[in-house]
Amino acid sequence: MTPPSTPTTRRAHVTVRVFTQRFSSTPRGARLARRLALHQLDTWGVPYGSEASDTAALLVAELAANAVTHGRVPGRDFEVAVKLLGRTLRIEVSDTRGEERPPGPGAPRPALPPLAEAGRGMLLVTALADRWDVLDRVPVGKTVVAELDLPH
Repeated sequence: MTPPSTPTTRRAHVTVRVFTQRFSSTPRGARLARRLALHQLDTWGVPYGSEASDTAALLVAELAANAVTHGRVPGRDFEVAVKLLGRTLRIEVSDTRGEERPPGPGAPRPALPPLAEAGRGMLLVTALADRWDVLDRVPVGKTVVAELDLPH
């Protein structure tokens, strides 16, 4: 007698790729973060100039600029992590200043004068990212996470 057959289940293979780097909390560090993140995405198969690459560039640039401008602590770096989780691109930017937090998704924002030069960065993140949030960073600071759903 043959043993009963067990049904085979198919699992989708999920490839996880991670790029993490610390940068100096300067405008130069923010530019370098954007350039290196895009280079890494290109090596992972998200080509330069594609819609996903351009959107990721804007997100990394905005979040890194925010970390340098609002999250800077003298002598401390900020960190960028770019993760490709299947068809989801996750961008995480961490700084060591936990008391300076942007309002989370859906939170009311203070009214700005029409010609104000600051205060609209997270509106850009809201418009570009499929999801985003502000998380506590252990042991100190915060991490802003933005996710993009990549096309198939």
